Formats: sequence, C-alpha cells, structure tokens
Amino acid sequence: MPIANSELILNDNGSIYHLHLKPEHLAQTIITVGDPDRVDQVTQYFDSIEFKIRKREFHTQTGIYKGRRITVISTGIGTDNIDIVLNELDALVNIDFTNREIKKSQTSLDIIRIGTSGALQKDIPIDSFLISEVAIGFDSLLHFYDSSFIQSHDVSKKLVQHLKWDKNKSTPYAVYGDKDLISKMLDKTIRKGITVTNVGFYGPQGRVLRLPLQDKELNNKITSFSYKNSRITNLEMETAGIYGMAKLLGHKAISMNAILANRATGEFSTTPQKTIDLLIKYTLDKLIDYYHITDTM
Repeated sequence: MPIANSELILNDNGSIYHLHLKPEHLAQTIITVGDPDRVDQVTQYFDSIEFKIRKREFHTQTGIYKGRRITVISTGIGTDNIDIVLNELDALVNIDFTNREIKKSQTSLDIIRIGTSGALQKDIPIDSFLISEVAIGFDSLLHFYDSSFIQSHDVSKKLVQHLKWDKNKSTPYAVYGDKDLISKMLDKTIRKGITVTNVGFYGPQGRVLRLPLQDKELNNKITSFSYKNSRITNLEMETAGIYGMAKLLGHKAISMNAILANRATGEFSTTPQKTIDLLIKYTLDKLIDYYHITDTM
C-alpha cells in the first residue's frame, strides 16, 4: 500500500521535505556534522563537488574525495533533528518516491558523525579524539519507536540504579555503535568510550548560569559510573539518536568526537577549529583506507 502524502512528504520538485534532497543527490557514505558551516570545512578537501543545497539548518554537499563519493550533511543540534535527518536519509535510499512504497531490496548507509564533545574524565586531554563505542541517550527519541530489541538494557539499567535517576526524566537507553566501523577507524591515538547524549547544553549537562539544577551531583555520578571496566567518557547531543535510528533502519554508524572541553578540569580548547580540522582529515583518510580494504576483499 502506498505511503500517504501526510506521512512521506515530498516537495514540488520531488525532493524529500526537510532535506530538499532527491535520491540521486545522496552517496552511500554519509558524514554528519552539527554546524551547517562545518560542511564547507569538510568538503574543502574534496577533489570535486557535484551538488549543494541548504535549507534551514540542513546543509548538504555531495562530492568526491580520493575516488570515493561522499555526502556531508549538517543535522543541527539535538536528537529531535536526528529523527528528521535519519528518517529522510533512509527514505531517499529505501522508499520508491514514484509509487510511494518501500523497496524490496534495502540499502545500508555508512553514517559517520564528526562532532565536538566535552570530556568528563580528568585524564582525557583537550584536543584529543574519541570514538563512541556505546551511546546512552538521556532523551526520549528511541522510546517512540519499537526499539527494545536494539537497546543494551543491562547498561541502562545499571546506570539508572547508579544515578538514582529521577522518575520524572526519560529513562536512559543504550545503543552500541557499529563494531566494524569502530575497529577500522581506531588507531593508537584514538580513545574509545561510553558517550552520554544529553537533551540540552546547559542544565542537562550540569552547567549552571542562573538556574539551579534538579541534581547538582549528576555529572559526578555519571563520571563515577563503570560498566565492564568502561567509563562514561564524554557528553554531547546527537550520538545516541544516530546510533539508535541507524541500527533500527539497518545502517552502520560511528561517532567521532573532538574533545574541546574537559568538564572535570574546567578547560576549553584554545584552538577548537584546528582540532576539528585535524579530526576531519583523520576521518576522511581512515574512511578511504577502510573502503580500499573492503573493496579489495
């Protein structure tokens, strides 16, 4: 049965509603960034760019880097935007826009987040890189989907107990990143860790300007949590949504984090743009190495 116009919304030119993309505009490898201006920071290294479009916070460019076709898209901040971006990216490859039906053969995308993050542990230095092995969502996105089967309930259950989690807050959920992508993107200079995805930048991440917090010890309790000898290493605002939606939709996802702040020491990077740029170049070249190995197998 065709998907109703109210559910799969297309623009007059046949593009998907929010992203303004058509299927032919999308590569199978997707790099997501939060900041729309960071798209140019990634594609400056491309050999060529074939397509550009920008609508609201969603800025997309598709081009070629060392022979590999890659799409770079900005998501804006927060898992509410991730819900839009991941659903529409999936629709572009897995729904036939002409007959408005799900395709019989499904396409799996590689989705790589390049983002900024704040460390929680004192021994994680400013300007270092970290891969999210597990993401824990403090938002409620995954609870709106039939998602229990992709969640790591043991992680979230132990964390809820450790934090003495307030019943008025959404129950945390935990999702692992793609093991294959993680293993290929690692090297001795990159840390792995458990990432917490927050619903805001200030109070939800324990920052106090003028408003008091419901639990002023929350960050300290998060920092002291351990699961199978792994610590919660960092805070950001998209990774859990990306990992959860990607896994539900049959895509691979990894989150590459540039550590710009250390909440335990109170430090912030003095060269944030340089750090992000180094992570972009590292990620692009690691991806090419990964595809070279995959294509020759």
